[in-house]
Amino acid sequence: MSSPQRKLTTILSADVEGYSRLMELDEEGTLTALKQARAAMARLIEAHAGRVINTWGDALIAEFASVVEAVRAAIDIQTELAQHNAGRGTDRRMLFRIGINLGDVIVDGSDILGDGVNIAARLQAEAPAGGIVISSTVHDQVRGKMTVGFDFLGNLAVKNISEGVPSYAVRIGDAEPSPARAPLPDRPMPDRSMPLWLARRERSLYAVLLPLGFAAVIVVVVNVFTWSGTFWAKWPLLGIGTAAALAWTKHRLFGARRRS
Repeated sequence: MSSPQRKLTTILSADVEGYSRLMELDEEGTLTALKQARAAMARLIEAHAGRVINTWGDALIAEFASVVEAVRAAIDIQTELAQHNAGRGTDRRMLFRIGINLGDVIVDGSDILGDGVNIAARLQAEAPAGGIVISSTVHDQVRGKMTVGFDFLGNLAVKNISEGVPSYAVRIGDAEPSPARAPLPDRPMPDRSMPLWLARRERSLYAVLLPLGFAAVIVVVVNVFTWSGTFWAKWPLLGIGTAAALAWTKHRLFGARRRS
């Protein structure tokens, strides 16, 4: 069996932000708008010497021999689609997210597969509505060859890729710079299921309750070793219990206000 054919190519991945919501609002109108957008995208991709590889649902995959032309095509696509959306209400605008990657792919007939495509799709998922995110391999090729700006976003975690993929947002027109993401840590991220403010609040509560608990134990121990037939520790324990109850009540009331 012959080895699969491979090649280095530039992959453009695009899909619609909030497509399901648009379909719920107006199914026929959304399908019409999608067809118009795809026709414009196919025309601009071809104008930049690219070809559409596949379309399914609201997604599109294309490839280019030139990295520069791929980014130029993406910018032209977002610019023209923004004009299409100008006459629509804000809740009915069809905004595409685009990701671009330069990578090695497997050729399967007219289709392409592999990590190069997966990374492009991952970059697209991180792009803002109407925006473009590119990998560092693309950025290295187009830097200094285009008049647009680039904002470093940090490393993106990609399935089946052990290391993060450095990524950049393409600044189109007068777009504000995108905030940089922190690089991927070398160790697993801690559980963020509890909000940071709540985690800090929990620690502050324990910082109060723990000393009170130790104090209660010491009072009881002293009462036992100095036993004279009277359990005098009940009064200090009452004070300690009252302090603990007040701290717990304050904690619960504060947490309820923050969550509301």
